[in-house]
Amino acid sequence: MEPNERIRELERRAEAHYDAMYQTRYPSAEYADAKDYFGDAIALARQIGELKTAERLEARLAHIKAVFRSQFA
Repeated sequence: MEPNERIRELERRAEAHYDAMYQTRYPSAEYADAKDYFGDAIALARQIGELKTAERLEARLAHIKAVFRSQFA
């Protein structure tokens, strides 16, 4: 799988876990998985020099963290 393809897959998985936070009795586990997938996508984006992609993913992760803290913590 190409790096950009891998980034998209990691992002897709992260978003799926974010969505699942609202459908489970244990949102912390889904939140942790979402953070992990976003972290991996960000690291890979930086590694291949896709800095704008890394910044976009970092902003999305920051938003998800804020949502989790305000709604689930």
